[in-house]
Amino acid sequence: MTSSTEKNHRIRRRSLLTAGAALPLVSLINYPASAAQFNYKLATGQDPTHPNNVRAQQAIERIAKASNGQLQMKLFPANQLGADTDLLSQVRDGGVQFFTLATSILATFVPVCGIVNTGFAFPDYKAVWMAMDGKLGEYVRNAVNKSGIVAVTKLMDNGFRQITSSTKPINTPADLKGFKIRVPPAPMLTSLFQALGAGPAPINFNEVYSALQTKVVEGEENGLSIVYTARLYEVQKYCSMTSHVWDGYLTLGNRASWAALPKNLQEIVLRELGVAADEQRKDVAAADLSLRKTLTEKGLVFNDPDRKPFQAALSNTTYYKNWKGKYGAEAWGLLEQYAGKLA
Repeated sequence: MTSSTEKNHRIRRRSLLTAGAALPLVSLINYPASAAQFNYKLATGQDPTHPNNVRAQQAIERIAKASNGQLQMKLFPANQLGADTDLLSQVRDGGVQFFTLATSILATFVPVCGIVNTGFAFPDYKAVWMAMDGKLGEYVRNAVNKSGIVAVTKLMDNGFRQITSSTKPINTPADLKGFKIRVPPAPMLTSLFQALGAGPAPINFNEVYSALQTKVVEGEENGLSIVYTARLYEVQKYCSMTSHVWDGYLTLGNRASWAALPKNLQEIVLRELGVAADEQRKDVAAADLSLRKTLTEKGLVFNDPDRKPFQAALSNTTYYKNWKGKYGAEAWGLLEQYAGKLA
């Protein structure tokens, strides 16, 4: 039996998607269909109201205008074309031409992308953007480009990740012992919570709400914008501001589809998606300032744990040592250049 809460949630989701399964967010630019030399898809996993999609749609309209209709793109949000792992396969195979994916999940294909998600590494956004717009971000994008797909944008903001729970607030590392928590299918996050004694369960994002609702897991971890746009506050009670991991987004391109674009169209895409990335960063930062108040009004109870005991607890495990060994001295050295020495 499907609960009434779940039915209501599905109704809301359908209304957000403006009445249709797999209906793209199309721009209203009056170019004849015959004018388009390239018709590409851009897929995302986020709700249509998320800054990723708002800014992507604006970029799509600018790209169509700047290319005189030669390149027209359609935006498919909210995993309409498949789960994140499915879409990663599709962008590799050319089923979709562009796909915006969190680095934590991209790490399942390009392992070094997970280095930006190292637990309790970045103390604040100043350190994050110095790293992402500096040598560490360049290292990550180069690794993506060598993998058979293309990193089309600079890294965008998926926010510092916080822990939500239906059972208890997380104030100390001891509160994580045996705690059943959903994580994305990302080795870095799985190993982080394993090291802290929790029970991480990798679950695709399109299944998170129902997993929380049915108590398959007690909690999950995400940025506040995701907690809000995915309405996770409906099935969670507490939000602990651990800021345990920073996560980013990259817009990926299918290599053959990208190579098929003339250089002038590539330049337009890079320029306009670059503008979208800058605006997305500002949107997420601004939203985080207001979302705590908004989510409190929705009934979520916040607490602010001290991060230092969590990092100390990690330092007493093999977590940092193991990941340094996997990423190598060069990549780890770039991380510590911005995050400081990690035990």
